[in-house]
Amino acid sequence: MTPPPPQPPPPGSHPASDSAAAPLPGPRPLVVLFGATAGALGPDLGSDETDLILLVWQVVEPRSRQWLIGFPRRSQVGTLHKSLVRAEAAALSPQCREASGLSADSLARAEPLDKVLQQFSQLVSGDVALLGGGPYVLCTDGQQLLRQVLHPEASRKNLVLPDTFFSFYDLRREFHVQHPSSRRARDLTVATMAQDLGLETDATEDDFGVWEVKTMVAVILHLIEGPSGQLFSKPEVVKQKYETGPCSKADVVDSETVVRARGLPWQSSDQDVARFFKGLNIARGGVALCLNAQGRRNGEALIRFVDSEQRDLALQRHKHHMGVRYIEVYKATGEEFVKIAGGTSLEVARFLSREDQVILRLRGLPFSAGPADVLGFLGPECPVTGGADGLLFVRHPDGRPTGDAFALFACEELAQAALRRHKGMLGKRYIELFRSTAAEVQQVLNRYASSPLLPTVTAPLLPIPFPLAAGTERDCVRLRGLPYTATIEDILSFLGEAAADIQPHGVHMVLNQQGRPSGDAFIQMTSAERALGAAQRCHKKVMKERYVEVVPCSTDEMSRVLMGGTLGRSGMSPPPCKLPCLSPPAFATFQATPTLIPTETAALYSSSALLPAARVPAAPTPVAYYPGPATQLYMNYTAYYPSPPVSPTTVGYLTTPPAALASAPTSVLSQPGALVRMQGVPYTAGMKDLLSVFQAYQLAPDDYTSLMPVGDPPRTVLQAPKEWVCL
Repeated sequence: MTPPPPQPPPPGSHPASDSAAAPLPGPRPLVVLFGATAGALGPDLGSDETDLILLVWQVVEPRSRQWLIGFPRRSQVGTLHKSLVRAEAAALSPQCREASGLSADSLARAEPLDKVLQQFSQLVSGDVALLGGGPYVLCTDGQQLLRQVLHPEASRKNLVLPDTFFSFYDLRREFHVQHPSSRRARDLTVATMAQDLGLETDATEDDFGVWEVKTMVAVILHLIEGPSGQLFSKPEVVKQKYETGPCSKADVVDSETVVRARGLPWQSSDQDVARFFKGLNIARGGVALCLNAQGRRNGEALIRFVDSEQRDLALQRHKHHMGVRYIEVYKATGEEFVKIAGGTSLEVARFLSREDQVILRLRGLPFSAGPADVLGFLGPECPVTGGADGLLFVRHPDGRPTGDAFALFACEELAQAALRRHKGMLGKRYIELFRSTAAEVQQVLNRYASSPLLPTVTAPLLPIPFPLAAGTERDCVRLRGLPYTATIEDILSFLGEAAADIQPHGVHMVLNQQGRPSGDAFIQMTSAERALGAAQRCHKKVMKERYVEVVPCSTDEMSRVLMGGTLGRSGMSPPPCKLPCLSPPAFATFQATPTLIPTETAALYSSSALLPAARVPAAPTPVAYYPGPATQLYMNYTAYYPSPPVSPTTVGYLTTPPAALASAPTSVLSQPGALVRMQGVPYTAGMKDLLSVFQAYQLAPDDYTSLMPVGDPPRTVLQAPKEWVCL
C-alpha cells in the first residue's frame, strides 16, 4: 500500500525548531568558474605561461541549506558575472583574439588580477548570502584554470589567494562518475557533456565565456537530478605547502609520477622548486636536488607528484621561467628518484624524522668543531631544533670529519636568521650556509659513506705521456698561499721573467679531496739555479691581495705531496697509506698511480706518445703548457688522499713535441684489443698470480713490464681489492 504524500507544514509554523524536522547537511553552493589567458585555450590552457585575461562565474545552490525531510527545495542560480583582467603582456594570440573578440586596448583598461580577485570574493559572498548563505566551493571545467593558470600567476606576482581557491570540483570527473561509459574524463569538454546529456544550448550566445558558464550550470543541474548520490562530495585539493620528508632505498616509486627539471639556479632550494610547480601536488619529500661529482648542486632536480595526472600537468611547464631562467621539464623514472633521494642510514632517518623542519647545510667547519661550537656559532637568536640532536655531522667512512654538517630549524624565520650568519667566522674559518633538502642530506651522506666525491669514470686507462722523474735535485719551487681563484695564467704573471724557465707541462696545481684548489702549486724549473733564483725574486710577493711563499723543493718532495703527503718547515711526511708497498718493486712510487684520461683527451696525442709508465720519452723541446680547449680531467680519488694522485697539469695538454715523438717507440695500445682491465682481484694477489691467469695466452717475458697497477678504488685500504691493467 502506497503511503499518502506528506503534507506541507501549516503557515506560521517553524519546522526547523521541531526535532523531527531538524536541518540536514546538504551540498554546498557551487561557484561555476571559467577563465581564459592571452595565449592557448582548451587543454593547453596555461602551458604557454601567459597571463589571465578573463573570469566569468555564476553561483549555483544545488539545494536549500536547510530543508524538511521529504520537501527539498529546487536548485537556485545567482547572477552571472564577467570581468576582464589586465595582462602585463597585452599581446593576444591569434587563437585567443579570434575566440574572445577582445583587443589589447580593452585589456589595458581592465583591473589588475589582485583587484579582480577582491571583486570576485565580494560578489560571490553577496550572491551566496542571497541564496541561503554558507561556505561555497569552486567548480571548473577541468583542472587547468586553477592549477596551471591562477596559482602559478599568483605565485609569480606574489599574490596570496583566498582559501577558497585551494579546493574545487572538476566537472569532468563528476560527470564521469555518473556516466562512466562515455569518454575519458580528460577528453570531455563542456560541449560534449551537454551533447551526451541531450541538453539544448543557446547557439545564439556569442559572448566569450558566457556560453561556457551557462552550459556548465545546465550540466550541473542535470547531474544533481540524477540517481548518483556521490556527486560533489569529494573536492579536489591544491596543497598550500610543500611537505618535506625522508625517502628509503626500499621505497617503490611509480615512474608515471616523476619528472626531471633542468636549468635550476644553483642556489635554489626545494621550496623554490615547489613554488615553480605551484598548483600541482608534490608528494611528501618529493623534491630531490641533484649533486654533481664535486658534491655541489648541478642545476637539476627530480620531482615526484602524487599521481600521473599531476605529472602530465607538470610536463606542460616545460621552459617556463624561474626568475630569468627557463626550466626544462622531462620525464624521469622512479628508479632515478630513489637513487638520488633514497638512503639506508638509520642516523639520517632519525635526523629527518622530524616533520615540517627547514634544513640548512653548513660547509667549511673546522675539523675539531663539535655540536657546542656549531650551536654557539648560530647563537641563541636562531636555535636548532632539539639542540645537539638537530645537528648531523658528515664524516668519512673512517670517522674523520669532512667539514660539512646539517641543521634543523622549526620555521622559516629561524632559518632566515641563521642564513644571515653566512660566511661568519668560527675560529679562523668562515662558514658557508645554504638551504638544503632531505634528498641532499641523503646524497651527501651516501657519497661520503660509499664513494668518492669524484667517482671513477669508465674511460680508457692510459699511461702518463710525461711521467715525473724522481730526483733529489731542488729544481722545483713550491707556491704556498695562492688565492683559491688563481689560474695558471695568474701564476705565470706572478713569476714574471722566471716563467720562461718553466719546464713543459711543469705547472702542477694541488687540489684538495673535494676537487677545489688548496692554495698550493708546484713549478718544475729547468735547473736548480733557476728555481733558486725564482724563489729569491718572488718569495712573499703579492698575488690578488695575498702574499705567496715561494720555496725551492725537489721532484721527490713534490711527488710525495701530490700523492697525499705533507711538506712543512719540519720536513717531509709520507702519504697516509704506503703506496710503494701496494705496487710491484719495478715501478717508481709516483708511476704506480696512473691517471684516467678520457677518450677525447687521448685523441690529442698520437699513438706513439701513449707509452707504458716504465718507458720515458726523450726530453721534449719547450712548448706551451696551457690546457687544450676540449680537455677534461678525471682523477681516481681515494678516501685517504687530501690531494689528487696526479697533477692536473700532467695530462690533457697540447700535442707532444715532434722531437719526443720521433724518438718514441710504437705503443702497444695501437693494437686493437691489447688493453685488458681486471676488476675484483684479491688484495693479496701478486704479479705471479696474474701471470698464471694468462698462462694459456703466452704472455711474453718481455711484456711483464706492461702489467700496470691501477689506483685503489675509494674504500679503506684493508677492504680495497687491487685493479690491474694488462697491455
